[in-house]
Amino acid sequence: MIARVRFIEPDWPAPPGVRALSTLKAAGGFGPEDAGNREQLRELACLPGSPVWLKQVHGSIVADLDEQQSPGEFPAGTPRVADAAVTSRRGVVCAIQTADCLPVLLAASDASAVGAAHAGWRGLAGGVLETCVHALRARATPGIGVIAWLGPAISAAHFEVGEEVRAAFVSTDEAAAEAFIRNPHGRWQCDLYELARQRLSRLGIHDVTGGEHCTYAEPERFYSWRRDTAAGRTPGSGRMVSLVWMPNPGC
Repeated sequence: MIARVRFIEPDWPAPPGVRALSTLKAAGGFGPEDAGNREQLRELACLPGSPVWLKQVHGSIVADLDEQQSPGEFPAGTPRVADAAVTSRRGVVCAIQTADCLPVLLAASDASAVGAAHAGWRGLAGGVLETCVHALRARATPGIGVIAWLGPAISAAHFEVGEEVRAAFVSTDEAAAEAFIRNPHGRWQCDLYELARQRLSRLGIHDVTGGEHCTYAEPERFYSWRRDTAAGRTPGSGRMVSLVWMPNPGC
């Protein structure tokens, strides 16, 4: 049985053929430097195979894991440079590392394909959700619906950004202004959850759940890059991992 204190199980209407988890701080860190924890994750989370680790660069490239030769690239091989992944293969585990950025898990409503995206503000502005959803639909049953779960990320109350971040969104979509609130310092509080919901809605994805956590404000549960690297604190932060997969038949 999975130790629930170490994981969040998404509360989303996923079909029986889809499973997902997001680690809590109690499970340990799963960044590139945490090779030992990564190797143990398969057993810890009762996964069907080793997660496919990505080299995330805050971009919009999607790794098509149906073309992957070896599901567990880390540490034996070099992880693919990508910020999202999709698959229609059972037993292949999509993995996204975060520590304030937004992990978005996706699934075709008939369990024909799943995907995951690393959606920080740069990725969102660069179209990572759009490219991930497009790749997912290319692997899923034609015309089938898609559902999404928004994993733990920094909330608007603690995510202060400059005008350049707001402009990156509002310059191409005026509705994005709803995700920004000016603070007393003349800067902006940015709502990653709202930006993701807006973009998913434009993609025709309205069955969206999650988005209720704040990595910054819940130090006992989550790593937070902004909180953990604040002045006077130890530099660096661990990483959580959000996972989605389709189990092998009979599992």
